Amino acid sequence: MSSTEPPAAPSPSPARAAPGRRWWWRLLAWLAGTALALGLAGALLIAVALAVAYPNLPEIDGLADYRPKLPLRVYSSDGVLLGEFGEERRTYTPIAQIPKVMRDAVLAIEDARFYRHGGVDYLGVLRAGLAQFNKAKSQGASTITMQVARNFYLSTEKTFTRKIYEILLALKIERQLSKDQILELYMNQIFLGQRAYGFAAAAEIYYGKALKDLSVAEAAMLAGLPQAPSAYNPVSNPQRAKRRQQYIIDRMEANGFITEEQAERARAETPKLRAPTEAAVHAEFVTETVRQLVASQYGADTTTRGLNVTITIDSTDQAAAYRALRRGLLDYERRQHYRGPEDFVELPKDAAALDTRIAEALAEHPDNDELKAAVVLEASARKVVAVLQSGEQITVTGDGLKPVASGLADKAEPQKQIRRGAVVRATRSGAKGEWTLTQLPEVEGAFVALDPRTGAIRALVGGFDFGKNKFNHVTQAWRQPGSSFKPFIYSAALEKGFTPMTVVNDAPLFFDAGTTGSQPWEPKNYDGKFEGPMPLKTALAKSKNMVSIRVLQSTGVKFAQDWVTRFGFEADKHPAYLTMALGAGSVTPLQMASAYGVFATGGLRSQPALITRIADAKGRVLLQAPMAAADESARAIDARNAYVMTQLMGEVTRAGTAAKVYQTFKRLDLYGKTGTTNDSMDAWFAGFQPNLVAVVWIGYDTPRKLGDRETGGGLALPVWIEFMQHALKKLPEQQPPVPDGLMQRGGDWVFEEFGSGGGVSSVGLDDKLPQPASEDEKKGILDLFKR
Repeated sequence: MSSTEPPAAPSPSPARAAPGRRWWWRLLAWLAGTALALGLAGALLIAVALAVAYPNLPEIDGLADYRPKLPLRVYSSDGVLLGEFGEERRTYTPIAQIPKVMRDAVLAIEDARFYRHGGVDYLGVLRAGLAQFNKAKSQGASTITMQVARNFYLSTEKTFTRKIYEILLALKIERQLSKDQILELYMNQIFLGQRAYGFAAAAEIYYGKALKDLSVAEAAMLAGLPQAPSAYNPVSNPQRAKRRQQYIIDRMEANGFITEEQAERARAETPKLRAPTEAAVHAEFVTETVRQLVASQYGADTTTRGLNVTITIDSTDQAAAYRALRRGLLDYERRQHYRGPEDFVELPKDAAALDTRIAEALAEHPDNDELKAAVVLEASARKVVAVLQSGEQITVTGDGLKPVASGLADKAEPQKQIRRGAVVRATRSGAKGEWTLTQLPEVEGAFVALDPRTGAIRALVGGFDFGKNKFNHVTQAWRQPGSSFKPFIYSAALEKGFTPMTVVNDAPLFFDAGTTGSQPWEPKNYDGKFEGPMPLKTALAKSKNMVSIRVLQSTGVKFAQDWVTRFGFEADKHPAYLTMALGAGSVTPLQMASAYGVFATGGLRSQPALITRIADAKGRVLLQAPMAAADESARAIDARNAYVMTQLMGEVTRAGTAAKVYQTFKRLDLYGKTGTTNDSMDAWFAGFQPNLVAVVWIGYDTPRKLGDRETGGGLALPVWIEFMQHALKKLPEQQPPVPDGLMQRGGDWVFEEFGSGGGVSSVGLDDKLPQPASEDEKKGILDLFKR
């Protein structure tokens, strides 16, 4: 080797050759060790959690005997749901009765692998974790079993500890219950908005349908609710609900639950939601009465144990009664002076802001059935333009402005003037449904109809609007009956020898304070006229006050007071003074209906009845109360008395103050009596057919005059007639049978003992108390006293 050849270069050491690489391997080794340590620590922590937590998990035996909170439901006699009470609206449905389309929709979005995992879907957990790591759309990892565990036993807080318990409970549930049992619990327990718990209740609330009738599109929309009932509520958030529904349809197709063709049809379908006003029947006063009656028996469990109560109400009769009373009160209201708008709001000029302000204002003034709340945009004496809660703009002109004409006058008081920003009421009227401006009534009313043979209540409307005033005027309002009480006074008189032909003087009367029990009294007839002597039947038909007073004076106030108790009236509510002849006592409309039923049945009195059956959630009957017709043990008055009084009241409906009854129906089996109290504070009509009694009352809660020209015949009778136009379609004309012990005299029916001219022939012709016309008459009256 030459001395001039350069020396060979030394070989580089590994450490010096790649210092960065050595650092990387050390880091990787450290991370692996740390990960292993953390893994071991995590495994140890989970093992400790399992060891500590699993034995402390709650017992889940209750799931196998699940007893959900089920509402009290009230059904009419013809099977219509009238109302329900309970914080949770739920219809518990066994899994076998839940249609496949509803189950598939839920599984597609909530837990597609439900029947393939053991309570915890580890693939789902991994998928959710990767989605979070990749900042993808958030995915849930809770299985249906885990959701059942959470809903029944755990809080909603999002913590690691709660998740551990949720997993452990899910595993425990899967060991003790079948998959179908778990799915059944979930689909009945889950909250779905609108107070609906479970899919059966949701189907009824959102669509007015049974589960079995749901389409794919409808089922998919309901399946979107569990994740966020408020966010995906189709009522309040229709667009968001639609987007989620479309996604669920995609998932159903992807999982093979529906075909491509079914998916396309479902995507194109727009489910029709049940309108908020689609209440089957307005029976709020009835159902609240039922709730109170049931609560007195079952206490705190009344609205949670799933009681199903069937009542005597006929749904078609109830609907007709509600509409008739409401129309009568609104007709009266149109004749009253306009009291002014309900409210005033400042309206912005910006269109978007205007729409928002109107919506806010009307939220505080909800629609009242056909009475729509509206905000006025412009107003003049000839035209009003307003916006409804729905956003519809309406224009009211002509006759539609007459009820509020005073509010459109230039000189109207500021608080009563209709102007831009005023909140008013509008309703459709007339044959063409033109808009009319009106106001919410202050006047109240009551309607009740019952079957006099059994006492079964067929319809009950306790006031104009339950939401506005929950006071039930049928059962709770003690009012003066006025002239509608006269038949009971006349009935007492028949027992004292009076007949339809008894002549009574319609002449002026005056009574001092000692006679009346309060203050001097000079009664008047309604029309202020006195017509002199007239037969008893004519006096009742014309509702002559002077005659009624003379009849009571002759009969004896104490005897009459005792007599009216036979009809169910309370003696202390009808003091033994002559004012009782004019109905100065106190009654409820329900009392009046029951009392008139005594005449309708030929003298038998049935107690008003409402509940016929109570069953629990499993169908076990807890109460059965069949409606049996009254028998002789329920006799209140003699059949002869009831028949004669019925004929007298037939004169009222044919040619008296209620002649419009015969003019309308051309039937001879309708009877009744109008009633108007002193100063027209109460208006009544009580009438009946042998199989149906109906009573109408109208007045103010704080008694005040209805108006100088307002009477029972003008106010209450039209309501009765409208209802009976519906009810009589089911009741063929039927004359009551003539009982034994009666005979005809001059075309009128009288007791046989008075058939040859006996009985009280006249009263008040010489302003003296009547004297018997003969010894036979005296004997007849004495015999009556001995009964």
